[in-house]
Amino acid sequence: MNIIESTATPVMSTGQVFNAYVQEARAEVLRYLRLPGFLLPTMLFPSVFYLMFGIILAHQNSPDGARFLLASYGTFGVMAPGLFGFGVSLAIDREHGLLTLKRALPMPPGAYLVGKMCMALMMAAVVTTLMLCLARFGGGVQLTAGQAATFFVTEVLGVLAFCSLGLLLGTLAKGQSAPGLVNLVYLPMAFLSGLWFPLSVMPKFIQAIAPLWPAYHLDQLALSAIGMGQGGEWIHVVALAAFTAGFLTLAARRLARHG
Repeated sequence: MNIIESTATPVMSTGQVFNAYVQEARAEVLRYLRLPGFLLPTMLFPSVFYLMFGIILAHQNSPDGARFLLASYGTFGVMAPGLFGFGVSLAIDREHGLLTLKRALPMPPGAYLVGKMCMALMMAAVVTTLMLCLARFGGGVQLTAGQAATFFVTEVLGVLAFCSLGLLLGTLAKGQSAPGLVNLVYLPMAFLSGLWFPLSVMPKFIQAIAPLWPAYHLDQLALSAIGMGQGGEWIHVVALAAFTAGFLTLAARRLARHG
């Protein structure tokens, strides 16, 4: 008599799957809370820039300078958690084999990325809150509750576009070279998107290519949120969604081929 033994692959319950996502997000947040070399520059770099150029110097040039630059430096601030939190850490995890290990573990395949996304959203929320406090109490910027809430939500959700770009960059670079590659994208994009200087004073060719960058579209939405927009908000929303989807697609293909 033939005895056929069957082995069933264990299936995680809905509660176990949800708990796996929660625990991965918790671990990712704690990982960066224990890295002051990442945490402090991410929070303080845009805040100090805004304090110097958006509050102290801007008041000498324009009464609306602090309000206008709140959007610019707010966008500049939320770019970093997405680009560096995804790009650099993913490149390091790939190089050290951590990503391969996580794939072998009995955990949902998307938990790793969701955990990093939660970390980026949390950091974007902290940076945006700091910027709003500086604008209100340091720059005397008057925003209604609705404007402040819209600005907060816009900037926090806007980090997702830079998470997808950071994910793509993390698949292109190795651990040691990742910070340099991310900076080569981060700083030029901020400049070419009009975050440091208004596009109206920039050369015509820079004004023409500004819409090619996701930072430009997030900045325009942030300006609209605080009452300084030029309309066409849905165009910028669609553009950001397209950037996010495009970067994610390219990154997924790179990870599938190269790990």
